[in-house]
Amino acid sequence: MTLTQTQPSLSPHPDDQTEQVDHCAALDRPYPRPEGEDHYTISEVAEHTGLSAHTLRWYERIGLMPHIDRSHTGQRRYRNRDLEWLALVGKLRLTGMAVADMVRYADLVRQGDHTFAERRELLRATREDVRRRIAELQSTLNVLDFKISIYTDIPD
Repeated sequence: MTLTQTQPSLSPHPDDQTEQVDHCAALDRPYPRPEGEDHYTISEVAEHTGLSAHTLRWYERIGLMPHIDRSHTGQRRYRNRDLEWLALVGKLRLTGMAVADMVRYADLVRQGDHTFAERRELLRATREDVRRRIAELQSTLNVLDFKISIYTDIPD
């Protein structure tokens, strides 16, 4: 199973016209525009994702976002692949993954397919942490359900 695909893009190095993109299995929101017409400003991406422009710039600054294309005037131009990446980053944030680990994951994706094992281990560790937190929440929910049942049996 291939987890990355090479897509043409304007990469950070003019001689290298491909970059590694880690594809998320599904998007919560479909792309607003079809491939080839998918140039979004930072404000459009902020509106689509619910992230602020400040957060998007920060993601780029810390290395969490793959290279973002620029217009001839220097404005950021996001693509559908960037929206897909942001959807994955959002899911990783929900897991409670540390920002440093998300940046590490992004770096591993950019390094290419030879980093699959390291990416898998990072995601497995995160999955185990999520499972532990789910178990804690289920236990808490059981206590709440028990307490609610006590008060339900008492007449008003």
